[in-house]
Amino acid sequence: MTDSLGALRSEIVDCRRCPRLVAYRERVGRERKREFRGETYWARGVPGFGDPQARLVAVGLAPAAHGSNRTGRVFTGDRSAAFLVRAFHAVGFANRPTSTARGDGLRYHDLYLTAAVRCAPPGNRPSPAETAACAPYLDRELRLLPRTRAILALGGFAWEAVKRAAAATYGVEAPTTAFAHGACAPLGVGRPLLWASYHPSPQNTNTGKLTQAMLVELLGRVRASYSAPAGTGPWGGGPA
Repeated sequence: MTDSLGALRSEIVDCRRCPRLVAYRERVGRERKREFRGETYWARGVPGFGDPQARLVAVGLAPAAHGSNRTGRVFTGDRSAAFLVRAFHAVGFANRPTSTARGDGLRYHDLYLTAAVRCAPPGNRPSPAETAACAPYLDRELRLLPRTRAILALGGFAWEAVKRAAAATYGVEAPTTAFAHGACAPLGVGRPLLWASYHPSPQNTNTGKLTQAMLVELLGRVRASYSAPAGTGPWGGGPA
């Protein structure tokens, strides 16, 4: 049977592979945060979202307990999402600068946004077993996004997850490049470039470790890496 993003989405939404994560996401959905007391939480696996023909795929860690676990859309409804989507809009990947709820009209162009782990983990720390259980979803997602020319890992956890996924998906050796904001690792001839950014968490954005200017500048470099005139970019050719 031919795989599809729709089939993958359905599997992620219904996934119950990790008992600890299922219990946590559902408990958060029942108890809720005071400011969201009147809302119905998603409290399920959160699939990727964006343009299926995207050349840029951005990968985060996991849904936030009161962000994507509440809204059901990746990087939506919390401070990390607000910071990230503002930058995407500034560079032209998003049609609006906010990501508050499913159905708010947000659309991504040439960008697909996803995560390494699909359920909200306690303390934002999935276990190695939980991470491994989710890994096949990212592998499949990358295979189903054939126009990918760059992958942006948001944070060190996503960086390691994408290195593993890239090796499994593209049949290449996992790069040894160390994580750092702006780091770039080629994945082989004809394969995407892997880029790194600090995660847009309040811990980083409130302290100035990651600023809007830093992220906007990096997104511009990432886009330039696959949009260069033929023969001048790291691909040795123009955009697909």
